Order: sequence, then structure tokens, then C-alpha cells
Amino acid sequence: MTTSSFDPKHFLDNVSQAPGIYRMLNARGETLYVGKAKRLKTRLSSYFRGRLNTKTQAMVTHIADIQVTVTRSEIEALLLEQTLIKELRPPYNILLRDDKSYPFVFVSDRHPYPALEYKRVRKRSNDGRYLGPYPSSGAVRESLSLMQKIFRIRNCEDSVFAHRSRPCLQYQIQRCSAPCVDYISQEDYQRDLDHAVMCLEGKSDAVTQALTHAMETASEALNFEEAARFRDQVKQLRELQQRQFVDTEGGDADIFALAQRPGALGISVLSVRDGRLLGARHHMPANDLDLSPEQLLADFVSQFYLGQPRDIPGEVIISHPLADAELLAEALCHQAGKRIRLAHQVRGHRAQWQHLAMTNAEQQLASQLANQTQLSQRFEALQHALHLDEPPKRLECFDISHSHGEATVASCVVFDQNGPRKGDYRHFRIEGVAAGDDYAAMQQVLTRRLKRVKSGEAQKPDILIVDGGKGQLNMARTVLDELALPEIRLLGVAKGSTRKAGLETLFLETSDNTLSLDPASPALHLIQHIRDESHRFAIAGHRAQRDKARRTSTLQDIPGIGPKRRRELLRYFGGLQGVQKASREELARAPGISNALAETIHRSLHG
Repeated sequence: MTTSSFDPKHFLDNVSQAPGIYRMLNARGETLYVGKAKRLKTRLSSYFRGRLNTKTQAMVTHIADIQVTVTRSEIEALLLEQTLIKELRPPYNILLRDDKSYPFVFVSDRHPYPALEYKRVRKRSNDGRYLGPYPSSGAVRESLSLMQKIFRIRNCEDSVFAHRSRPCLQYQIQRCSAPCVDYISQEDYQRDLDHAVMCLEGKSDAVTQALTHAMETASEALNFEEAARFRDQVKQLRELQQRQFVDTEGGDADIFALAQRPGALGISVLSVRDGRLLGARHHMPANDLDLSPEQLLADFVSQFYLGQPRDIPGEVIISHPLADAELLAEALCHQAGKRIRLAHQVRGHRAQWQHLAMTNAEQQLASQLANQTQLSQRFEALQHALHLDEPPKRLECFDISHSHGEATVASCVVFDQNGPRKGDYRHFRIEGVAAGDDYAAMQQVLTRRLKRVKSGEAQKPDILIVDGGKGQLNMARTVLDELALPEIRLLGVAKGSTRKAGLETLFLETSDNTLSLDPASPALHLIQHIRDESHRFAIAGHRAQRDKARRTSTLQDIPGIGPKRRRELLRYFGGLQGVQKASREELARAPGISNALAETIHRSLHG
């Protein structure tokens, strides 16, 4: 397997089965990869026996030496692995390119009128409080702006504060109470500062109650100007609470979500402190060994916490189950010196956090795939792969979706050199074919679509892509020949035996002419992207049609919904259509509707 002088058999004969780490080196002594193992010999043997993916094979061919370090335990091996990855930055490891320290909000206890200050480095000196950490500088600045707007906390430097003789512009626009010229007492300023700090700690409900009580007291004392100021603060806090829908429960957590598509990978990290979402960071690590999402996420979380000093919250939520979850949780506990819960299956508000992190990861991935430079590279690569005179301008991909023949729907997805053209996407209801006959369904949708192309009613694609095997491709070939459209190039995409991305079989024009592309080819990534989008769009159309046919429930038929609750629901959502559009979380906010009942209503109305 290897082209170097390295003899794996001789090496493996002398390797221990103890836990430890290993470093793979090339002929120049440079580290290619650092890994950990519960049993070194077993793990290292897997690189030289059995099937490996293409990228791992490429790495193995460059191995000139392997150095191992035996450790006392698997946890010690994990910690040492992350230390070496951070120090050596091997090209085949997942690398977390995030050397910036996380920002904090600092409140001094040495100044009579402290400001809320942005700090990047947390000093050990005990001269004040640090709130955070926050996931980004933008999250800090947004929080400080809100606190300044609601509580009028100063944001000037101490040197500026000490030399003011009259209020600045911040006072004029009602963003500061001007403590520099004694327009507010130290006690009142400290009260406002305490309220701001409580809000930053996620205790805005307690602040709202205190301000409401202060408003009533000021009103009873006929101090209406003071009461109006408290009223405005309460109103602003209420608006803030409505926007932060995830602030329904307390708790500290980091949430990791991984999204992956051919040629692209994204991981989003959300930070929640005291039940308040502070923001998110997004990472695009390379996957040079074509690892599974579970292994990728495990390596990323390990490096995120163990590769550098970082505050670890009491709970870490992940989007994928990890094979070594117990080991990683134990290592995190060892690093933090406290109990850490590592969870994949979560409920309630934690499930909302997890869903939000996944949404962020998908959105970042979509933005990356829509990058114009990357799209241009993919279209040019496809041009060269198909030996075209110029890059194709329009691709159309077709797929069929059904449930055992029920509610068969075909999808047409369109890409151009700017990415997906969602305005040109189409669903086709398939009728008059035998249940489960994908070939006949493909013939029907292509005939309907291409007849409109032939007549000039629809734009002609440069390349027509069919998601399926030889049967679907042959059917598409027949339709193109019958309609005399030889200028449209035909490409079939058949999933491999393992159904793994990168192992598809591509057919060009006919079923006996296969096209071979490297798994790392941008052209293949473009084909996989449009194929996956077509598959997603077909499933969405099928589910909508199937659920519409099955949906017969009305509010009267739902257990637990009597006349009073029915009236309340209709009043709250403005009618039956509003109830049908509401999510589970929105239903649970309606008067008299519990989480369990909201789940029952949603399931009844949506099949």
C-alpha cells in the first residue's frame, strides 16, 4: 500500500496494545497526522489492513515513520492528542483555526461610577467582575448597546470621565445619565448598573419586577417623571424578552451542530449562559481524511475545549451521537474540574437550542456553497470534465419521491452560474402510472417538461441530470430522442452500493458510458449538490401532497379540545388557518395549552 520504505508489518509486530497517541511522519520528518487509541496496535493495524477511503490511502502512501507514546489511560491520550495537534498543526487533522480569546464584559469595583467595558483578555487580578464569555465581539457590543439604551450606563473611558465639565452627546440622546457631572446620585447609578448586570446574566424577569414595583412607588409619590422613566424601561425589557424566545429556561450550555454537503462542511457553536443566547460562531474545518460526521464532531469538540484553555459550561449539546461520548465527557470533566453533561438527545428548550444551532450550521453552509468564486470553479470543472466548449449555463435535475407508491411527486431543480434558481423549481404530480414505477414516472415528468422546452415555453437546459440508475437514464434518453433534442447533454447519477457521497456512478449520455471523477473534484461536488437539492425538493413535495390527502382532522376531533379551548385558540391565532400554520412552540404559548396538548394538536392537524 505504501510507496515509502516504511515496513508496516515489522512496525506492528513491536507495537503495544496499551492506550496512547501516535504521530505519522513523512520522509522529511514532518508530522502528517496525530491520533489517539484505546489500543495502539489495533488502531494502527487498521491503516494497513482492510478498506480505506481514498483520502486516507493518500496519507498512508506518504508515511515514512510512526512514533507512538504510551499513556496511562485513554483520557490522558485524548488530552495529549489535542496538545500535540495545537502545537504541530498536522495537515490531515481537523484544525480549529480559532486562536482568538473570547470577549467579556467587565465591571470595575474600584470606580464610584463603573462603566460596562469590552475586554478581550480576562485578567486574574480581582479588581472587578467579568461577564461572559461571549461568542463574538458583535455579541458583546450589541449587549452593551442595549444596556446603554435601557439603563443609560456610561461608556466613556475613565480619563474622559474625570475631565468632563458638562454632559456629552450621549446624555443629549438619552444614552447616559451623566454621572460625570453629578446629574445622578451614586446610589441611583449603582441601582441602574446592578439592573444592567442582572440582565446580562439572564435575570431580566427579576429586573422587570423590580422596575414595575419602582414605577408604582414613584407614581404613588406623584413623581410622574420618574415613573415614566421606569415605565419605558419595563417596556423595552418586555420587547427584549419577546425577541429572545430561547430565554425560557436557565442553564449554561454550548451547542455544537454539524452540517455537511459534498465539498463543504460547517460547524456552528452557540453559547447560552444563564438561559440567554449570547450568539454563535461558525467554523469551516477541512475534512482531509473524509471522516464521518460523528468522528468529525468528536474531534472538533475535543480540540475546541482540550486544545486550549477555555471556560466549559455544565452542559455540552451536540447534533450527532458520538462513539466516544463517555470518554470525551470524562475528559471534559477532568479539564473543567466539575461535572459536565454531554448530550445528544435533548428535549424542551434544549431541543430548541439544538435546532437553532443546526439551522445556523445549514445557513452558513448554504452561504458557503453560494459563494460566487466557488460556483465558478465548479462550473469550469464540469466544463472540463464533460469536454464542453464553454461552462454550462443551466442545469436541470429530476428526481422521483413516493411512499410505497403513495402520492408520487417529481421534482425539477434548476442551477445556473449564480447557484440555485429557486424561482424555476417545479413539482409535478405523477398520475396514471403503476404505484412504485419510477421509470414510468420519470418518463412522464420528462415528457411534460421537455415538450414545453421543445415548444419554446420553457428555457432549454444545457445539461439534464437524472437521479437514478440505468433504468431512469435509459428512459430519459428515449424521451430526448423522441422529442429530437440532441443538443441537451444527459447525465445520470446512480448511488453506489454503500450510498456514500463520492462513490456514485455517473453515466454520460448512455448507460454504457461511465464518467469517472475524483471524490474531491469540484465538478462532482456540483453534481452532488444539485442532486441532493433535487432529492430534498422532491421529498418536500411528496410529504406536502401526502399530508394534504391524510389531513382530515378539525379542532372538534382533537382529544382535549372542548368549546372553550377551541374559542381561545381561534381568538389567539385569528382563525383556523392561523392554528394550522402555528408550530408546536407557538401552540404551547396559547392560553390553556400545555406542551403535551400542543403536540397533540400539531400532530392531528399535520398528519
